[in-house]
Amino acid sequence: MAAVTLLSTLNLSKRFGGLQAVDGVDFTFLEGEIRALIGPNGAGKTTFVNLLSGRIPPTEGRIVFAGEDVTRLPAHARVNRGIAYTFQITSIFAAMSALENVKLSAQRRLSKGVFGPDPELLERVAMSALERVGLADRHGEIAGNLSYGHQRLLEVALGLGLEPKLLILDEPTQGLTDQEIGVFVDLVREIARQASVLLIEHNMDVVMGLADSITVLDRGRILAQGAPDEIRRDEAVRRAYLGA
Repeated sequence: MAAVTLLSTLNLSKRFGGLQAVDGVDFTFLEGEIRALIGPNGAGKTTFVNLLSGRIPPTEGRIVFAGEDVTRLPAHARVNRGIAYTFQITSIFAAMSALENVKLSAQRRLSKGVFGPDPELLERVAMSALERVGLADRHGEIAGNLSYGHQRLLEVALGLGLEPKLLILDEPTQGLTDQEIGVFVDLVREIARQASVLLIEHNMDVVMGLADSITVLDRGRILAQGAPDEIRRDEAVRRAYLGA
């Protein structure tokens, strides 16, 4: 079965004054793919995913998602079309329960016109997201009382509550223990059965063991793309990022 393109960019660029943060990026992302986005600090990774999610507008270029030009759509409209970026929803409401947090995330997607979502449906969607990240048994706990690792998993549940076609995860393993990282890796593999996953990640063990393919950014441009073994052997990548 031929691979289907979910998202693509053409000459995508972003300037901040005299700084060229993203410089003419042509990028293709496939349905069902787990793609890692790596590169040195200042390479333009976060700016690039901010462009994809609609948090900032591009200076030049186009973004096409699921066959639609979304270049000028605001972030909330892209969420409704299936792009969820955890950076947009990582500010959990510490005084609310885990379940209430996920309900808030899912509420916009499930609302129809001026009517709010059906309460029973909202409950089912939120609980399903918590079950997928292993937090169903903690659904009633106050989010601020959860461990750091569980709060990071709750952030993923907030994204899943939107039932995205594309889930973008920004540094998801930062601060996690080795055991928690193992849980996260298994979770991403499970998520990828129903949604594509794009992650910015500095943990190379996670990247090499989890990603189907890797895109390396350097100074706002794509330095290399390919399977983990190809990236590991790429001399330009090794010099710029992997420290060889």
